[in-house]
Amino acid sequence: MEEDLIIKLLIYLAPMYFANSSAMLFGGKTPLDFGKKFIDGKRFFGDGKTFKGFFFGTLAGTIVSATIFTLIPETTLLLTPNYLLLGFLLASGALIGDVAGSFFKRRNEIKQGGEVLFLDQLDFVIGGMIIGSLVYIPTFYEVILVSIITLIVHRASNFVAYKTKLKKVPW
Repeated sequence: MEEDLIIKLLIYLAPMYFANSSAMLFGGKTPLDFGKKFIDGKRFFGDGKTFKGFFFGTLAGTIVSATIFTLIPETTLLLTPNYLLLGFLLASGALIGDVAGSFFKRRNEIKQGGEVLFLDQLDFVIGGMIIGSLVYIPTFYEVILVSIITLIVHRASNFVAYKTKLKKVPW
């Protein structure tokens, strides 16, 4: 039972984690907001959220879910018979959540790279879980576990990315 839960969480988290990290790695160029400002005079999202990042992040998360489905199709049934669709929804939802987090930060005068504890770590999984719930609704226990795991993994992976000069800030 515990082993099934761990595997279930791993194949649930993978599309979101890969989408979020790939958007950062492969992003750049044209910002999603085209440099435009909201009615409050501040940028919608900032330069850190780009079409290229959104596209390649979604693609990476979807490819990861397709790979998981190809390698262990029976295991994906722990979540849904529509795992490929779920993977796409989790990946795109993760990036929508990340963009929503940036929108919130810009409204509150937090500059790109500025930290908001919990928002920076959880916005992408919250977005992924919300959009992914069109196919799979996680239990309350799964939501709590996903949140705890993500708080730890996100902080650790961002610290490594900072130390290896992939990120400008360690969060």
